[in-house]
Amino acid sequence: MAFPAKKFITSSFFGFTLLVALVAFLLKFNSSQKLFTVEELALYNGTDDSLPILLGILGSVFDVTKGKSHYGAGGGYSHFAGRDASRAFVSGNFTGDGLTDSLRGLSSTEVHSVVGWRDFYFRSYKFVGRLVGRYYDSQGNPTKYLKGAEAKAARGAQLMEKQKEMEAKQPSCNSRWSQDDGGEVWCDNGFPRLVQRPLEIALTGKMSKRCACYNEDQLGQPGLEVYSGCDYLAKRCRV
Repeated sequence: MAFPAKKFITSSFFGFTLLVALVAFLLKFNSSQKLFTVEELALYNGTDDSLPILLGILGSVFDVTKGKSHYGAGGGYSHFAGRDASRAFVSGNFTGDGLTDSLRGLSSTEVHSVVGWRDFYFRSYKFVGRLVGRYYDSQGNPTKYLKGAEAKAARGAQLMEKQKEMEAKQPSCNSRWSQDDGGEVWCDNGFPRLVQRPLEIALTGKMSKRCACYNEDQLGQPGLEVYSGCDYLAKRCRV
């Protein structure tokens, strides 16, 4: 009967050892995910060669040192280094107030794009920690602002997919443009018409139109606009 007891003790010890190793790994992993203040992150802006280059987006901080030619001093993306400039990823405003982490006033598709950029950095660069402030609290937990941004991005993705499905039912026009000849739209089947994109206000906050091809028996539908200077049954229109 001594052998089973010995086997049990050995098995229990082995399981305990695995548990200790797992806890040690998790502690090491968690300790590598640093919490940065705004002032600390600013030190890693690429101007000190002895330090890595870091950037933040939606409060997640990444080591982009391997992209030093882009993110280092004088690089085309150096304005992102040492800060969280989430808004600039979609606004294109890389100076002054544009270099902010606030997404206030952005549309759902624009917020979706910012989240897409964050996902790009997770895939392409090393995640090193979180920035305490708008998106993470002092314990590193997501704030209501991060949850709100992710929810808005999800709505944007849903609306984009819905618009894509709607527009697939009505083929888009062919188009081309050159500096010498200007623009032209045409339909291989049907007639070109300008039509409003019904979900665009929800997506971008702005109204916009697209060129779609309609059969002759559809041309009486409300909301279809003939291009200026184009005949009613013309298949090609100058724009």
